[in-house]
Amino acid sequence: MTGALAAAAADGDLLVAQNVFFVAIAAVMVFSAFRCVTTRNVVHAALWLVLVLAGAAAQFILLGSEFVAVTQVLVYVGAIVVLFLFGIMLTRASMGDDETASGEKRVMAAVVAVLLGLVTGGALIESFSDTRLVINEPQPTSLVSDAIFSQYIIAFEAVSVLLLAALIGAIVVARKD
Repeated sequence: MTGALAAAAADGDLLVAQNVFFVAIAAVMVFSAFRCVTTRNVVHAALWLVLVLAGAAAQFILLGSEFVAVTQVLVYVGAIVVLFLFGIMLTRASMGDDETASGEKRVMAAVVAVLLGLVTGGALIESFSDTRLVINEPQPTSLVSDAIFSQYIIAFEAVSVLLLAALIGAIVVARKD
């Protein structure tokens, strides 16, 4: 009987620890996302984005989905952010304060962001309000990889070609001749 109580207490401690780590990681992600969109330096914004994406990978690890976490780090942190930084450096974008950004542009950007958030939120609520997700047991990660490389291989390859085209476009824009 005492062993069962100790095991239950240990499981409860694990659940509390997971909740604490979830809240800590989520707080870092929210702060980093806020800094990503409010910083005036484009390179710093990309680096704050790295923290947000790494936090998402950490959340996947907390969910027990290591394959998705590793994919998140390799694809988004490793490839997409490097592509962003490469594009920023090639196009010689403004690295600091932008004097052309006036208050009127900021107000319009805030209005568009709020409207976009409302439309997206409304569409999600309308589409999924009656949907319930029932998970009886965790699915093996091999199902995810099999789906990506069998059922969704065309979309996966299309995204890779799109990223290659974006990289070539950045090089063409950056050339001076």
